[in-house]
Amino acid sequence: MHMVSVNSVLAQGMNMKKKHEVEVLSAIVSSIADSVRAHTIVDVGAGQGYLAQVLSFQYQHSVIAIDACSHHGRVTDARAERIKKHYAAQMRKSKSGNGRFNVPKTVTCRVISIDMLKTLTGMSLHKGDAEHLGFFEEDNTKLIEEKPKSQCVANSGTSLVLAGLHACGDLSVTMLKAFLECKEAKAVVSIGCCYNLLSEEGADNIETHCGFPMSSGVKSAVFPLGKSSRDLACQSAERWRSLEKDDGLHNFELHSFRAAFQLVLSKYYPEVMETSPSIGRQGKALRRRQQRKVEAPLHHKEVACPHFHPNQKGSFPNIDPNEPETDETSRLATDKDALLNGISSCESTRCVGPKSVDKYKHFEKFTRSGLCRLGLKPLERINFHEIWKEAEPFTELIGPYWSLRAALGPLLETFLLLDRLLFLQEQGHSVEVMMLPIFDPEVSPRNVAIIARKNLPQI
Repeated sequence: MHMVSVNSVLAQGMNMKKKHEVEVLSAIVSSIADSVRAHTIVDVGAGQGYLAQVLSFQYQHSVIAIDACSHHGRVTDARAERIKKHYAAQMRKSKSGNGRFNVPKTVTCRVISIDMLKTLTGMSLHKGDAEHLGFFEEDNTKLIEEKPKSQCVANSGTSLVLAGLHACGDLSVTMLKAFLECKEAKAVVSIGCCYNLLSEEGADNIETHCGFPMSSGVKSAVFPLGKSSRDLACQSAERWRSLEKDDGLHNFELHSFRAAFQLVLSKYYPEVMETSPSIGRQGKALRRRQQRKVEAPLHHKEVACPHFHPNQKGSFPNIDPNEPETDETSRLATDKDALLNGISSCESTRCVGPKSVDKYKHFEKFTRSGLCRLGLKPLERINFHEIWKEAEPFTELIGPYWSLRAALGPLLETFLLLDRLLFLQEQGHSVEVMMLPIFDPEVSPRNVAIIARKNLPQI
């Protein structure tokens, strides 16, 4: 396998983590595609198309990029056109090449079943269908109508490789099952993430197709995890090594705010507790953008909380980080980003030290932002000071407790991944499978890939 560094044109928009992941994974997927003589690579959960574009432009593979977000599809197409123009200009200058490029085809579709993914992969391998790949409605009606003529067909003379870079939750599981059921899928490379979003048999629903457990071995052991354990599987101790002391303490402080915020919900919004609320990492995208710029003080500006209303099921609205950024989401991200960085750079614990910081004020702002995130209006009767007074004596225990708890993360992640590995191994000699770390865990904590290929029948 020969790994090629991604050039500056293809790397545009990638942060260091994404560039590292795409460089390594594209080389692996390309090598496997060549070894099985695949006609097409299907990038499942393609996001903004970074992996798909490197496989297309740099390794010259035919690629279909599938993602649930229409915004990502538009970004992928626009970015691919810019890259295509750049390469065309280079060829004109050097007067070399035939001027033709492999450009990723994008499909916008929420993959919610194995049959759906099989249909999409089947369409990608038929020229007539591939030309019509595009945007499907949320209810996938158009996709269902296409299903009868576009299913994977055995011995059709075509082949594909399924690839997923951090395909979220059940999507990684769906990929592995589709790989087995689709005759034309000759190999799969899956790197999972978001184990907290996995469906679990008996825990979340009564559906027969759940993300965990997959293998007969684990099913027979009857070892349920539950949401809390699946949350823990997402933790990574490797990243702690790169944190300086103040950054680590700052993180523990945020955990103490979140714990106290739970007390607010329990006391003043008991009905919300039934929905297992999550306020998420709202400032993630903004922080990444700021990391690319020269560090500058963050001037926090108070923003009004938008008016949200709970839906009929009792769940509360959340901002999808994959959706295009609007003024409203941008304001919320800015609000939370300031919060996560200590409300402002001047007030941060990293500037003036934890002893001199008025943590109560930070907690109050954290809580107001969290309520806003959940679509809840802060009640006038909330006694923030009383809640913080109750929680503060226990804040020093948050660090040790969280560290011990999070140390179990790699164990739980390994258990989930071994279940997937065992599921494929249970298929017998027809499938060759391996599980190995491919990324630097300090850069990309979800670094374990499950790689499988079908053994061709002996003639």
